[in-house]
Amino acid sequence: MNQIIHGDCVDVMATLPDNYIDLTVTSPPYDNLRDYNGYDFNFEGIANQLYRVTKQGGVVVWVVGDSTIKGSETGTSFRQALYFKEIGFNLHDTMIWHKHVRGACGSNNAYWQEFDYMFVFSKRKPKSINLIKDIKNKSFGQDKGVVSDRNVDGKRKNYRHQVAGVYRRRGNVWAMINTCMNGTKDLIAWEHPATFPEKLANDHIISWSNEGDLILDPLCGSGTTCKMAMVNNRNYIGIDISEEYCEIARKRIAEHEQQLNIV
Repeated sequence: MNQIIHGDCVDVMATLPDNYIDLTVTSPPYDNLRDYNGYDFNFEGIANQLYRVTKQGGVVVWVVGDSTIKGSETGTSFRQALYFKEIGFNLHDTMIWHKHVRGACGSNNAYWQEFDYMFVFSKRKPKSINLIKDIKNKSFGQDKGVVSDRNVDGKRKNYRHQVAGVYRRRGNVWAMINTCMNGTKDLIAWEHPATFPEKLANDHIISWSNEGDLILDPLCGSGTTCKMAMVNNRNYIGIDISEEYCEIARKRIAEHEQQLNIV
């Protein structure tokens, strides 16, 4: 635990026990849009090992996008999502990361690419669900009147009054900027060709795990997931096939630990 491991993640995960990991937050290479030092990406091997090592009730957050080749989007994200379901995962939620920027992977004949998918897979029902409530309710304290659920036949049931709270839970579209000083202030992280925001990893870790849980990133790159696991009092395992990227992640985590000691 709590280390960055250099190696092929399929081989490294094969050494882990069954039902071992509480939460995985990771982002695979997107249709070869980045070189990643020339390493290959064994999707099916990774997916199958993730299912084996994930605990019952554990969650895998898979952040992925698609490229456009010869005028057609690849649809890789959908194929991967369906494969996760085929091997036994539930698709708990299909979320969107709205980047606020115009992506380079689109077509001049289509609208700008501004988002990636965040597929939330679970092994049975998630054992940890801590939905973030940070959207202010304009109707705080007001009686929203009688609300009810409906039966399959459309008839109402469970009549009850509901009063609006201070905050409501956010939606499944998360708007997060991933530019220098917004995604992370760790300059060393930008030595990696593709990062995602610390807040993205942070909010998924909060949502789908509890303190003391074990968080995995099998494609850890610059170490964002591992750092945010440590920030939130979780244990972590990071794996990357590139020794160069492992060193970036280790230095990044060491810098954070040093800052904590100074404080």
